[in-house]
Amino acid sequence: MTELGEVIGDRELVALTGGGGKTTLLFSLAAELAGRGGRVIGTTTTKLGADQVSGHRVCWSADPAEVEAGLDGDGPLFVLQAGDDRKVTGYEPEVVDELYADSSATHVLVEADGARSRPLKAPAAHEPVIPGAATLVVVVMGIDALGRTLFEAAHRPPEAAALTGLTEWARITPAVAAQVLTHPDGGLKGVPAASRVVVALTKVAPAAGDAAEELEGLLAGHGRIERVIRIPRMAN
Repeated sequence: MTELGEVIGDRELVALTGGGGKTTLLFSLAAELAGRGGRVIGTTTTKLGADQVSGHRVCWSADPAEVEAGLDGDGPLFVLQAGDDRKVTGYEPEVVDELYADSSATHVLVEADGARSRPLKAPAAHEPVIPGAATLVVVVMGIDALGRTLFEAAHRPPEAAALTGLTEWARITPAVAAQVLTHPDGGLKGVPAASRVVVALTKVAPAAGDAAEELEGLLAGHGRIERVIRIPRMAN
């Protein structure tokens, strides 16, 4: 069982936000939970690459009967609305709430943010799109953001600069990353009041251990964050 899998209960609606490997995390976590005997739905309130869902079981409808029939199969079921040869679209957060409330799924996992493959995310006004019934929000950051500038590593550098009071050319230290991750208009933006919050640091190679430890220490004192989890580089 992975460290992230350990914090997930018997029934959860998990929203993934931030940058640095959310989609990889979504699919690996869905497979892990299904392997533990869970009835798992994966979806998004934004978009996924069509190639990312290729080879996975997909239900192209949120109709309860169709979803239940799909959940009776083996492995996770990805519930999506539409797509073309490049992108597939998920559902509005209210529909995801209904999937969690009305289906027999033990776990609903939703990618609730986009970052265009950047390791650090500063959200725009319309982001993230977190379902209101989310029981756990996983705020993701790639540790490879550290040492790079906000311009290089952040999705939406102007927003990241505004959150930190720095320029877009400032380098991202653990303190800067912690500032973005814990800001109410940054990593904690849109998190439902009842949701638990975990920060997942992805792509952590041994050489990044000291930096990850420093960042963990800065986040540990924040009352809203339950836990900080490191995910090794090989998992991404």
